[in-house]
Amino acid sequence: MSDHIQHSSPAKTPRKRRRISTTIAALAVLGGAVAVGAPALAHSERDVALSSADRWISERTPNDAIQKGAESLVRDDGFPGVLAAVKGRDGRTRDYTAGVGDRATGAKPPVNGRVRVGSNTKAFVSAVVLQLVGEGKVKLDAPIERYLPGLVRGEGIDGRKITVRQLLQHTSGLPNYTQYMEQNAFKTRNTYTEPRELLDIALQHKADFAPGTAWRYSNTGYVLAGLLVQKVTGRPVSEEVTNRIIRPLGLRDTYWPGLGERGIRGPHPKGYDAAQPGGPLGDITSLDPSWGWAAGQLVSTPRDLNSFFAALIGGRVLRPAELKEMTTTVRAEDSLPNSSYGLGLFKTSLSCGGELWGHGGDINGYETRGGVTKDGRAVTVAVTALPGAVAKTEQDMLKVHQHVLDLVDTAICK
Repeated sequence: MSDHIQHSSPAKTPRKRRRISTTIAALAVLGGAVAVGAPALAHSERDVALSSADRWISERTPNDAIQKGAESLVRDDGFPGVLAAVKGRDGRTRDYTAGVGDRATGAKPPVNGRVRVGSNTKAFVSAVVLQLVGEGKVKLDAPIERYLPGLVRGEGIDGRKITVRQLLQHTSGLPNYTQYMEQNAFKTRNTYTEPRELLDIALQHKADFAPGTAWRYSNTGYVLAGLLVQKVTGRPVSEEVTNRIIRPLGLRDTYWPGLGERGIRGPHPKGYDAAQPGGPLGDITSLDPSWGWAAGQLVSTPRDLNSFFAALIGGRVLRPAELKEMTTTVRAEDSLPNSSYGLGLFKTSLSCGGELWGHGGDINGYETRGGVTKDGRAVTVAVTALPGAVAKTEQDMLKVHQHVLDLVDTAICK
C-alpha cells in the first residue's frame, strides 16, 4: 500500500506500481482505517509461543531449496529482507529469513515478524460478510442498494444492479479507486483518509463493465463490503474482524491498526519503497494505511496467515454452505497464472498438482504471497518491498514478482 492519497484532485494517469491488486498485471497495494486491534506481544511472549523444537528449526534450517530461494530474492532481485513460514506434510512449521530487517543497522529480519499484509485483509472481511449471510442478516444475491440505499451511483454505476456477491467476487464493474490516487507514498504517508472518500474517488469514474459480465480486481468492492458490515452490525468492521476472526482463532500477532496508527507493533522488519520504480529505497514502515481500509489494512505474520487460511479452508470459520460459496470460483482474467477467484480467495494450480487457496497482498513496504492446501500444507512468504520498488521496468517487475510466486510453489511442492 502506499501511504496516503490526495483525494481532492486524484491523478488521472496513475502508475501501475501504486495500484492495489493481487494480479501480476497490477500488483496489489492496500490498507485500511477504523480499528480495534489485538494486544501486542512482548519479545519474551513470542519466544514462548514458538516451541523450542520449532525455534531450533528456525535457527538451524539447512541450506535447502526454500532457504536458497529466499536468499535469491535478496541477492538477485534486490529485496531488502524475506520472511517465510512453511508447514509441511509432517505438520511441523519451519521459519525462514534472508537479508536484513533494517538496512541502517544490518539487523536480521525477526523470525515470524509482523508485516503489513495488504489484500489478505479481503479474505478476513469476506469471511465476516459470509458469517452474516449464515446468520440470515445478509443475502449474497441481494443488491448492495438494500443495505446502503442511494450510496452507489455514478456513470454506468447503480447499486440496485450490483449484488453483494459481485462486490466480493470482483465482478461488480466498479472502478478501482487506487488507480486514481497519488503514487508516491512518501508524499502522503501521514494523511488520514475516510472510507467514504475512497468510494467518492471511485464514483467519479465510469464503470469498467456491466455488473456480472467480466472480472476485474477492484478494491472499491471491499470498501463497500466494509461499509456493509458496519451498517448491518452497527459496529466498526475492524471490531467485527477482530471479534469474529482474529480472537477466536488465537491469531495473537494479527491486528487491525487503530485510527491514525502509523507504526507496526511488536517485532517487525522495516518496509522499504522507492519514489520511482527502481529508484533508491527509503524506509516506509511508518505510514497511515487508512486509504486501504477494508481492502487491505491488517498487520499479521507468516505463521498467523497460515493459521487463518488453514482454519478457513478447514471449515473452522464458516459453515459448509457459506464455505462452498466462498470457494466457488470464476476465471480471474489478467490475474495470477492458472488461477481463479472465489469470494475473497484465489485458487491457484501448483506445479506438483493440486491447488493452493489464499489471497496475497501488496502495500508499500511489503508483499505477501502464500496459501494452504486441503491436505494441510501451508506457506506464507513476505518480502520487505514491492516488486515495483526494486525493479526498474514493468517487465522486470513481473519477473521479480514471479520469483516470489515461484518460492511459494517451491515451499509447498518440495
